Amino acid sequence: MQAPGGHDKDLAARGHPRLAHRGGAGGSGPDERQPISTTWCGQRRRLDGELDRDRIPPDPRRRRARPECRHRHARRPDAPQAGAAATSPAHARAGPAGGAWRSGSSGGEQRRICLTRGGQRCRHHRAGYWPWPVLLLALLWGVAGCTVGPDYKRPEILTPTEWRDPNEGADSLADLRWWQLFQDPVLQELIRTAFEENKDLRIAVARVAEARAQLAATRAYLFPQIDAEGSYTNQRFSQKSIPVNALPGSSSIDPQQDFYRTSLDLSFELDLWGRLRRSTEAARADLLASVENQATVLTTLIGDVAQTYFDLLELDREADVDRRTLESRRASLDLVRRRQTAGLSSELDVLRAEGELKVAAAAVPDVERRIAQTENGLSVLLGHNPGPVRPGPLLGDQTMPPDLPTGLPSDLLERRPDIRAAEKRLTAANARIGAAKAEFFPRISLTGSFGVESVALSDLFTGPARAWQAGPTISWPIFQGGRILSNLRLTQAREQQAVIQYGQAVQQAFREVNDALVFHRKTQSIRQEREQRVVAAQRR
Repeated sequence: MQAPGGHDKDLAARGHPRLAHRGGAGGSGPDERQPISTTWCGQRRRLDGELDRDRIPPDPRRRRARPECRHRHARRPDAPQAGAAATSPAHARAGPAGGAWRSGSSGGEQRRICLTRGGQRCRHHRAGYWPWPVLLLALLWGVAGCTVGPDYKRPEILTPTEWRDPNEGADSLADLRWWQLFQDPVLQELIRTAFEENKDLRIAVARVAEARAQLAATRAYLFPQIDAEGSYTNQRFSQKSIPVNALPGSSSIDPQQDFYRTSLDLSFELDLWGRLRRSTEAARADLLASVENQATVLTTLIGDVAQTYFDLLELDREADVDRRTLESRRASLDLVRRRQTAGLSSELDVLRAEGELKVAAAAVPDVERRIAQTENGLSVLLGHNPGPVRPGPLLGDQTMPPDLPTGLPSDLLERRPDIRAAEKRLTAANARIGAAKAEFFPRISLTGSFGVESVALSDLFTGPARAWQAGPTISWPIFQGGRILSNLRLTQAREQQAVIQYGQAVQQAFREVNDALVFHRKTQSIRQEREQRVVAAQRR
């Protein structure tokens, strides 16, 4: 065992520069301290002396190959050089600024161990030492995973468990393709024409392209930005603003100089708080919302073309009935007049027949007006100028599915593109809250520039003309007059609007489906009653 204070005595005996000048403790006085010289601490030596094993045990990990430490340490001039054998452990090894050497071994081979002032190992020789750049990169890598702001979660919406007009089965009419639902070849051709020429659909497609480009532009900020720059400047310095004449050789200084510069500039923002990632998330949600809007326009266009086409067929049928009614009223008036001439009918019967004829005659232009307006609307849906549209088969010849499967109410949230679009807009609004919160935190950017600069064009691309700079830049908002906080409140208010609009879209979708189901069922009942009345009238 070593007595207290023995460590200092041993270091003093070995020539430690901070203990060698102390009085006592086994060291010599200040006048007896010997000069020291330097050598590289990575050199290995074989020592014949005794190892100090009780204080520094052999470390098996030191068997691994390590790069040499490139800082310098002091040693006593009487210490053996590299490759020379030492005959005594008293060879002193002292480091600068209070550092010292200890002897260590690994497999019979002895080498020097660098000590600090407190007798600890040098940081370059500690086991498992990680240099600060690696630790900094690990820290940045961990922080880069941080994303401020709330993550999106679908809001709770109370949905009905069944329709007002229940229909058993999980199948839905939405599972059918439009060409499977509408068998009329004329209608199919009109729908295909609308796909190519309809202006609303083309606008929706252009908005999808706009959102896609916006996403690409927003996502580009996640990558380094590299710019090339070149400039030429001719400038003249004022001979009165600075004491040019006081400079040595001022007589040869030309106040007018040319300056040429070309460089590559790089900038890269470290998205530590997720500001750029939240902005990209919002742009991606906007793109998906525009895609769903396009699907909504497409579905609406199919429904509008089909509805207008069937309205046109119905009006054609109504016009045919009105024309036949007009001919019937004319024949009735002629019959009543002949009966009056024969004395079988009165003047009142003639006036009543003339009134019925005028009513029938007025119905024909009215239905023709509605036919023209419907054709104009259908032409605009097709992307054409207003004009006539060639009709197809009669309304009674149309084939429709006998049943109308409704599906489950819970599937409506996933089927309706307008609901999906409202949800994507809610997702975008939620992501912008995170981007607004990230404005409170500092921005760290890595900037660099490499190029050449010269006052002479002939020397621009020579070696001495090279110039470069690199380093990080940090920007932290201190006072913005409440702009950042107001922007955060703005995004939160818009997110609340998006939540309400999403719930409104869901309720509107359920209302439209219920209205359509009720209309379909009641229309079938009305049609059946009218068919029975026609059959009864024909039996009379």
